[in-house]
Amino acid sequence: MVAGAEAMFADLGHFSVKSIQIAFTSVVFPCLFLAYFGQAAYLMKFPNSSERIFYDSVPDGLFWPVFGLATVAAIIASQAMISASFSCVKQAMALGCFPRLKIIHTSKRHMGQIYIPVINWFLMIMCMLVVAAFQSTTDISNAYGIAEVGVMMVSTTLVTVVMLLIWQTNLFLAILFPLIFGTIELIYMSAVLSKIFEGGWLPLVFASWFLCVMYIWNYGSVLKYRSEVKQKISMDFMHELGSSLGTVRVPGIGLLYNELVQGIPSIFAQFLLDLPAIHSVIVFVCIKYVPVPVVPREERFLFRRVGPKDYHMFRCVARYGYKDVRKEDHHAFEQLLVDSLEKLLRKEALDVALEINLNQPDLDSISVRSRDESEIQDGDDDGDGMDELKIPLMRDQRLETSGASTSEASLTLPASVMPVDEDPSLEYELSALREATESGFTYLLGHGDVRAKKNSWFIKKLSINYFYAFMRKNCRGGAATMRVPHMNIIQVGMTYMV
Repeated sequence: MVAGAEAMFADLGHFSVKSIQIAFTSVVFPCLFLAYFGQAAYLMKFPNSSERIFYDSVPDGLFWPVFGLATVAAIIASQAMISASFSCVKQAMALGCFPRLKIIHTSKRHMGQIYIPVINWFLMIMCMLVVAAFQSTTDISNAYGIAEVGVMMVSTTLVTVVMLLIWQTNLFLAILFPLIFGTIELIYMSAVLSKIFEGGWLPLVFASWFLCVMYIWNYGSVLKYRSEVKQKISMDFMHELGSSLGTVRVPGIGLLYNELVQGIPSIFAQFLLDLPAIHSVIVFVCIKYVPVPVVPREERFLFRRVGPKDYHMFRCVARYGYKDVRKEDHHAFEQLLVDSLEKLLRKEALDVALEINLNQPDLDSISVRSRDESEIQDGDDDGDGMDELKIPLMRDQRLETSGASTSEASLTLPASVMPVDEDPSLEYELSALREATESGFTYLLGHGDVRAKKNSWFIKKLSINYFYAFMRKNCRGGAATMRVPHMNIIQVGMTYMV
């Protein structure tokens, strides 16, 4: 029965509040009450009974039914503990307090139903080692007792915090709650602490080890992120470099993966220093996971422009649900990205056309000449915006091979405004984007190494240079690689001194 109560406690997040209240009130609490009172009565009558008090107190005729029920309850409790371990590790990863591990979502309808292979293997191996080392249910029960009382104390502390910060309960009641329950739990803890050297040390060792892992990972990750934010490139520096970015722009699309949602990552400056040329179109890709099963393909990417138009740099936030395939075919990923980028360019042109229409309401229509016409008749006019959109080393004959002009594309405007043709700047950008797409994609990956400064404390050097570096090297890598051939990947290393 105790195991059944633990199973429900561990899966609180998988049941409704009403179902938990009914189950605890009508089933769990009465069964626990009768079980413990029955064992207490048996101990009062037979104080010198064996350690198997639970089975000794069961009448002979009910032994096997109770044994079967206890076995089933133990199986349920073990499964609940495994599921609870998966949930705790996943939440710790979401908070940046645990190294990245592979998570398999087993349900499309419920986000909490997950499976983590590494944790499952870890639990199996540890269970076998504990049983082989202790070889006694007495020592295992001592370890179990300390773990249970520790869980109760942690739960009481966290509920008190929730009462104060979330529920905003009266201060007197918020203090009264831990005072009553905490006193009882401290009495239990004082009773089980005497068993530390008889197996009770096991949960304390495990808790200390996991605490160190979580603290070091969070500490190193926070220092790395702060360093990235502090060292990100300013737009003033980019303006000084000009549209060529201080190097040669060649046809192609470069996808630079990073964790920053805003700003230009410092690793981009490292690419500019190490590479003799940079791609004509640069997209800063940031992958984010949202708490929904699947993100529709048409809503996968969120684009915005970075810097002036002639820089041809864009920010892209790629959103994935927990059932989306991360390692999708890179060709499909690239095509979807280009389509989304074209939609951004067309939307910008549409917004400009609407703004012009609002500023000039007396115009019945807005017509824009094709790029060939504007080049012939207005070749010396600076107002068409063509010069500022030029991309270095782009072929001038790209329109000659496809005819007199590019394929027509209409922008949808309200009924009060007649459809407009593509303006020269949009036509040029779309043509440049198609040429860059034909030249291919290159995945620019930054490998950031974190090192402690020379004047840091010894503990910090030990934690960052060895423990955190070991976990970063052996944890699950980011989703940036996908199924990209190695010839399409350029990786540059950068050291962050924290």
